[in-house]
Amino acid sequence: MSESTPLLDFESVWSDLQGVAFSQGYIDAGGVRTRYLHAGDANKPALILLHGSGGHAEAYVRNLDSHAEHFSTWSIDMLGHGYTDKPGHPLEVHHYVSHLMAFLDAIGADRAHISGESLGGWVAARAAADHPDRIDRLVLNTAGGSQADPEVMKRIITLSMAAAENPTWETVQARIKWLMADKSKDYDDIVASRQRVYRQPGFAAAMKDIMALQDPDIRARNLLGPKEYGSITAPTMVVWTSDDPTADVAEGRRIASMIPGARFEVMPGCGHWPQYEDPKTFNRLHLDFLLGR
Repeated sequence: MSESTPLLDFESVWSDLQGVAFSQGYIDAGGVRTRYLHAGDANKPALILLHGSGGHAEAYVRNLDSHAEHFSTWSIDMLGHGYTDKPGHPLEVHHYVSHLMAFLDAIGADRAHISGESLGGWVAARAAADHPDRIDRLVLNTAGGSQADPEVMKRIITLSMAAAENPTWETVQARIKWLMADKSKDYDDIVASRQRVYRQPGFAAAMKDIMALQDPDIRARNLLGPKEYGSITAPTMVVWTSDDPTADVAEGRRIASMIPGARFEVMPGCGHWPQYEDPKTFNRLHLDFLLGR
């Protein structure tokens, strides 16, 4: 941190978690060693938070405390991501859904609220369509899976593979900044966290498996449309942002229009991580919806 950096402006994963009663650990989910961050009473209703492609549980460090008051809140490293086991094959949506269901079984949750960002939203929506008996309320946050934009897919592959194959500060920071509306910040601590993830032995191969959904043919057979969205019975909120780099507000509204009774919210001044960029607004909207307020 340079001498010119105001102390209050320095963002730290640890400072986000200071004072929060949370645990970090691993749990066996159907044979997959799965890393989690957990906060809240285990006897309260379960809430699972799912990050995006190439991400990890730290995407939700600014949301654990507020949600722990009401839920047994779990932010996980999804299958093949972070420090969770890497299966060694291209990952499609049904693989992630199976892992999510195994995680629910592992924590003893017959049902749970599921909130997913980007890829996590894609997985959450598919899980809600396929396993309506397991999902209470559903939040799709700048969710993927509704369209195939070649330029966006190419950009995700280029930035993600550059960061995984050569995880320098610059390549990882470029991947993080792409997510955010405010490009003036350096996001040092999130960059450092992700750089550590990407420097794991064999992670470049794992990233290739994660990028499978950016392949046009693979993506086509995993996309969700009116049939899948229309079958979702869980109360649903779709959250979009003014500056999402993957799709505009109209696409978020289109997704919401296909889900019976879905609520639609737009968060201004945010990119692909509204839960991190504006946690105060996100936490309020999120909790009001999950608590039925």
